[in-house]
Amino acid sequence: MNLLSIGGSDPSSGAGIQSDIKSFSEFGAYGLTVITAITGQNTSNFEMVEAVSKKILKNQMESILTDFKIDGIKIGMVFNSEIIKTLYQQLKKLKIPIVVDPVIKSTTGGALIENKAIKDFQKYIIPLATVITPNKFEAEIVSKSKINSKNTIEKIAKKIQKMGAKNVVITGIERKNNKIADLVLEKNKKYLISGDRISNINHGSGCNYSAAMIFAISNKKTIHESAKFAKKFAQNSIKNSIKVGNGIRITNIQKKDKISSELSQSINEFVKIKNIYKNIPECQTNFVYSKPKPKSIKDIVGLSGRIVKAGKEVIVAGNLTYGGSKHVATALLVVNKKFPSIKSAINLKYEKSIIFKIEKLKFSVSSYNRVKEPNHNKIKGSSVEWGIGNAIKNLKLPPDIIFHKGDFGKEPMIIIFGGKPKNILKKLSKILG
Repeated sequence: MNLLSIGGSDPSSGAGIQSDIKSFSEFGAYGLTVITAITGQNTSNFEMVEAVSKKILKNQMESILTDFKIDGIKIGMVFNSEIIKTLYQQLKKLKIPIVVDPVIKSTTGGALIENKAIKDFQKYIIPLATVITPNKFEAEIVSKSKINSKNTIEKIAKKIQKMGAKNVVITGIERKNNKIADLVLEKNKKYLISGDRISNINHGSGCNYSAAMIFAISNKKTIHESAKFAKKFAQNSIKNSIKVGNGIRITNIQKKDKISSELSQSINEFVKIKNIYKNIPECQTNFVYSKPKPKSIKDIVGLSGRIVKAGKEVIVAGNLTYGGSKHVATALLVVNKKFPSIKSAINLKYEKSIIFKIEKLKFSVSSYNRVKEPNHNKIKGSSVEWGIGNAIKNLKLPPDIIFHKGDFGKEPMIIIFGGKPKNILKKLSKILG
């Protein structure tokens, strides 16, 4: 997945372009950038800002858009009207999800957009937004309305939506019981997503939120799912904030464990394989990766949902979690007990032509016959364990592929095994190439 961040450069790496690159990398996405302005700031002070020229801004945009397939765009700092209008001309015809983070003021006090440019921001940038994510202060500036008993948060959100944003999220709404919420306004519904208040002043949480939002939306998540994901990601970044300089704390992305990160990156590569939808079975696909010496499927990370086929598209449904997969993880667990070097697996649709290609490539292939499965196994629900166990019983070397041709009510299936997720992708490229 390729995600583009358009915004200002923050030399402290607390916010802006540098923060987005860290977030995108954590998600396993490839981050691209278009810089709109250079700032001089640190954790204590905001010194100055210098906008880039129209010429270099346009050149950056053209360079990126002509060379890369962009899956999602985040727009942050747009300092003046010239930047705003130039970006609009480049983006207005694109059919790509766009998250707009209306950056108005730095946490350390610097102005990040000229007052006279607010009107053009309303006219040109807001209508580009699939989602716009202001905090309360930014929502007031963008809507030019103070939040009070007459102009409620909801009315302000509706006002911003009328400017052209498809969906509006106003973050940081204070509530009772030490809670803080985000108001989400979609086309035909509104709701709050609440979380615990974290009492520390920090730099970068707004950027973390909007970066997570564009990642989730680009992964075909709903607005509700994306807002929940972004809320959790931003809150974790605040909880883990660190004091790097002499001033305020900088939000810190808590690293996923290496196993989840590697699998996430491989899943992103898997869904981009040309025509891969043809290889997704009716029961859908899961991709799993194990800790060393797993004792149960709780030691194996997989999707809580599936990699699903939607027409000619492939969509990742659910999140990576230990114990998220049952069947593919069980198959991996059985193989790993005999061959500890095998720690990853993926299931694909059974096709005779694929098996023929696999055998021609001289991969290690084994199979089992579900028709011969004892009834008590079916009743106990241990079909996968029985089948994989039979397939590897006489093997002396680890299998690359195990398949079965199905049974009454049971779909035939291929499972590819490997040491790491990237090894499976290499095998797939040979099989499907």
